[in-house]
Amino acid sequence: MSMFSKILIANRGEIAVRIIRACRELGIETVAIYSEADKEALHTEMADAAICIGPARSTDSYLNMQAILSAAIVTNAEAIHPGFGFLSENSLFATMCAECNITFIGPSEKTIDAMGNKIHARQLMKDAGVPVIPGSDGAITTLEEAEQIADAVGYPVMLKAAAGGGGKGIRKVLKRSELEKNFLSAKSEAKAAFGDDSMYLEKIIFPARHIEVQILGDQLGNVIHLGERDCSLQRNNQKVLEEAPSVVIDDEQRTMLGEIAVKAGKAVNYESAGTIEFLRDPAGHFYFMEMNTRIQVEHPITEMITGIDIVKKQIKIAAGEPIGLQQNDIEFKGHSIECRINAENPAFNFAPSPGKIKTLLLPSGGLGLRVDSAMYSGVTIPPYYDSMIAKIIVHGEDRMDALMKMQRALGEFVSDGVITNVEFQMDLISHPNVLFGDYDTSFLQNTFLPEWQQSE
Repeated sequence: MSMFSKILIANRGEIAVRIIRACRELGIETVAIYSEADKEALHTEMADAAICIGPARSTDSYLNMQAILSAAIVTNAEAIHPGFGFLSENSLFATMCAECNITFIGPSEKTIDAMGNKIHARQLMKDAGVPVIPGSDGAITTLEEAEQIADAVGYPVMLKAAAGGGGKGIRKVLKRSELEKNFLSAKSEAKAAFGDDSMYLEKIIFPARHIEVQILGDQLGNVIHLGERDCSLQRNNQKVLEEAPSVVIDDEQRTMLGEIAVKAGKAVNYESAGTIEFLRDPAGHFYFMEMNTRIQVEHPITEMITGIDIVKKQIKIAAGEPIGLQQNDIEFKGHSIECRINAENPAFNFAPSPGKIKTLLLPSGGLGLRVDSAMYSGVTIPPYYDSMIAKIIVHGEDRMDALMKMQRALGEFVSDGVITNVEFQMDLISHPNVLFGDYDTSFLQNTFLPEWQQSE
């Protein structure tokens, strides 16, 4: 298969801009799609062509498979890059692309299905020798069954939707008396979000570090890893700040974890960029949590420490090219941190703050600074989608150098017209626990946020 001449980007915002830039560097023409609310969005201006595919609601536009495929066909696009979110992990869409003779830039629909159902993925990993969290071996259909398994593994436990993602259909249960209401509410939320209310149960690994490993797989069966990212700074299961590498992993553990991630990728014949997510307990044991069969929001920090353009690799692999790298070719240099800047008000429970950005000055200049954004002065942030304004990514010689660069970059960020979480991120990156790498998945919600709210 030869390299594509034209790719349609089935997404919006900064990831659409990111993909367009990668395509341009590869000499590939691009087609942007947009909803009526995104008529003036940056990705529509940057692409070689842009097509409106529907009204503002994502169900009528960015999730409208027929409209997106029609746009690809009418513009003679040979491939579709789904980015993240929306249709990026939708096996039906990948199948429909193939039926239209359009390449889906991502893993096969079979792999998406296998790893998209968390119960099936858990069993696949267990069979492949990948350590999994103690819990149910299949779907839990009744409250009585959930009670039996929870009693066996011990509280606290986590209820999760089999088809889950994005923090939906997840409930923490601290004791038996809380199980019934959480079981019913999680099933209801999962049904509404995914059309599937299948649940499973796992023991909570707490306190924990959320560690994920980036992998690349090609159509020739080669799989390599690009190291780990620490995504433990979260609020309501949503990542806020990420860094690579993790400060709690030594070289021996890093090698071991990478080998496990590669084993997981090979178990499902993985093609494209993917992420294996783990929880690490205080004793240093790792447990498989889930696999994301798409590019991740936080992929830039891996690019910064490896020098590898992951989006370009995705495109080349989809075109039939080999990864072109062996594991021993991968070198990890320095330290990288990413802060997600959103249009939200942390002082009011992070309420979204859509509206017109009157003035926007993004930090720029200086070695080791990158800003991924689709915003500009005068653009309106619509209320229908994710509220991200930008991702600030820094790379330093070591972790302290990266932390200082991030503090400097956050201090240069200027926006007028919408409320942002920049000050919140500045305070977070300056907290002693973060400075010393002493945090886990509970730190932001249970320690930092109450302290921060009292100081406001």
